Amino acid sequence: MILNLDTNFSPLGKENTIEFQSFVFSGGEPHIKITANFDTTVTVTVTHRLNSFNDLGLFCLAIDALRRMGVKTINAFIPYFPAARQDRVMIPGEPLSVKVYADIINSFNLNRIQVFDPHSEVTPALLNNCEVVTNYNFIQQVIKTIGNNVLLISPDGGALKKIYKVSEYLGGVEVVECSKSRDVKTGKLSGFKVYSEDLQGKDCLIVDDICDGGGTFIGLAEELKNKNAGNLYLAVSHGIFNKGFESLSVFKKIFTTNSFKDIENENVEVIKLEVK
Repeated sequence: MILNLDTNFSPLGKENTIEFQSFVFSGGEPHIKITANFDTTVTVTVTHRLNSFNDLGLFCLAIDALRRMGVKTINAFIPYFPAARQDRVMIPGEPLSVKVYADIINSFNLNRIQVFDPHSEVTPALLNNCEVVTNYNFIQQVIKTIGNNVLLISPDGGALKKIYKVSEYLGGVEVVECSKSRDVKTGKLSGFKVYSEDLQGKDCLIVDDICDGGGTFIGLAEELKNKNAGNLYLAVSHGIFNKGFESLSVFKKIFTTNSFKDIENENVEVIKLEVK
């Protein structure tokens, strides 16, 4: 059985779904009432896009409701794990945010938690019974769309390990390494570098897990063009795009999934997540 808490997000399909009602009290608290009758001896998988504390709250309340109904085995699919970028304390006074979320979810003793393309290895290390859903199939679908004659671009050191695994999965697509500098106090980016002297007019696909404001990719795009890049493409597993798409117009096409939200933009192709 499947409990899709976001009715617009059904990565495991719409069959055998559990009916429910949810609303938010006037004080701001989420509430849920599971209205369906079903065999509580079966495994239930809860899916949700956790983009706020209220989303997390609804997720927790749903699991508690299932437990009180007698459901013993509960799985979860959390496509974008919240606070995954806050996976280390950079300066004194900051929280280790990803651990806070992980501790809350771990308290429910779930049978399995699937996370799509987490930001780093910290998330699956903190989550009990975590199973990582890689971005391999996503990037494979992107490559089919734009063609095989493309370079994979790693935007920074954090993306290196994952992008070489993607390359291996795709049969050895050439990887170009890049880097940047970030001021940990201000977040300002600078010092973009492409470790190739001449890209020979080849099309380039930047691959990363998250696009928030897009500053990394905008700065890197300029350097790629300086190194004689062809068409530029961007593929990010989790599309937040909080500054919109105007500044990202340098890319011929942007690819993402519906892991964070639904997107409608003529320059963005959304590949919907389907998980088995």
